[in-house]
Amino acid sequence: MKRYPLVCVLVLNWNRRQITCDCIESLLKSTYPNFRVVVIDNGSTDNSVSAFRARFGDRIKIIENKTNVGYARGFNAGLKYGFGQTPAEFCLVMNNDTIIDSRSISELVKVAGIDGKIGFTTGKVFYYDSPSTLQTVGKYEHPIRWNGDHIGNREEDRGQYDKVIELHFADDIFTLVSKALYEDVGGYDPMFFLQGEEYDWQARAKKKGYRIMYTPFAKLWHRESMTIGRNSALKAYYDARNPMLVILLHQSAGFFRKYVRYHLCRDIFRSSLVSLKQGNMTKAIAKWQGFLSGIRWGIKNRKITLRHFV
Repeated sequence: MKRYPLVCVLVLNWNRRQITCDCIESLLKSTYPNFRVVVIDNGSTDNSVSAFRARFGDRIKIIENKTNVGYARGFNAGLKYGFGQTPAEFCLVMNNDTIIDSRSISELVKVAGIDGKIGFTTGKVFYYDSPSTLQTVGKYEHPIRWNGDHIGNREEDRGQYDKVIELHFADDIFTLVSKALYEDVGGYDPMFFLQGEEYDWQARAKKKGYRIMYTPFAKLWHRESMTIGRNSALKAYYDARNPMLVILLHQSAGFFRKYVRYHLCRDIFRSSLVSLKQGNMTKAIAKWQGFLSGIRWGIKNRKITLRHFV
């Protein structure tokens, strides 16, 4: 008899009622026979929670945070519920600005169950507005940045990524997480608030021998940055700060030296000039503030020494 372990699907919402409703509707069409949808609301002020209750009733579980505690703390509340208060063997972490294929949960579980050291499993992510165009099927390993660019980005899906493979890193737009990994490694580090949190989580897991897998048979369509916005100064701040913190926490001083020069020239100086040319001074300033905040954090927490620069 085939076994279907319980999967808790975690969706984080913050003032995006209709987008989250669309996501939930797609999840409820899933063919996998044993899953539970858990919506974590981060202190929304748009009557999201009452709308979810009216529309979905007891078909979903709602966790209410009184304030916006951020991406990491928000999902951690869901992980704590899923792995602590239900018999779930997996939690599916999923962005709310997405539509999932009805077979995706089944396909993710199929691959995740191959090996007890598979900690994360993801699939094909397409652009919502261009349904056959890939956004990501994982990430390359970069010699300087470590966490590299998206594999397959902007490519038409012609079946070129149709093999189950192990990845170096992956975006967590949708990621199936095993209970074994959670109990061994923990969840997201709340220090990251948003941006870079999955990078740090995966780095910690890889140190303990857990693997990141990709299956082409799990599919999802992503609206992309609907909650905080692509040109958000907040996103720019954390994009400048958080990847640098991951390098400080998990790589050597020599690796950081190469990284910080690259990061400063390419990601901070050059991109802030682009923002200024576009008339977005707030975003340009946020990049520098994020970079300097990361350096201050490293000094304060004794993660940065002279060896990190000389």
